[in-house]
Amino acid sequence: MIINEKSKKYLIEELLGSKARLKILKTLALNEELNISLIISKTKLNHANVLKHLNFLKSFNLIQEKKFGRIRIYRYKNENIKARSLKNFIEIWESDV
Repeated sequence: MIINEKSKKYLIEELLGSKARLKILKTLALNEELNISLIISKTKLNHANVLKHLNFLKSFNLIQEKKFGRIRIYRYKNENIKARSLKNFIEIWESDV
């Protein structure tokens, strides 16, 4: 995928076209902050796949990575309106209504 650095726009199909990426988005949307080991455990995906998708999501400002030495913590970026809208959708979809 070629990314235009000026606009950082992406198609919704690219974002939602991967089951693995959706699992990671859902996991982060429903949890406050997680390290990569917990994301791997909750999504049942391998380390390389999780890392690839985290980098994709990070590059589009949907998640944030915080570093504490060698430890990296990932959180859903609620400040981003697109991320927040997607999180709201996930929370509604996963609820019992």
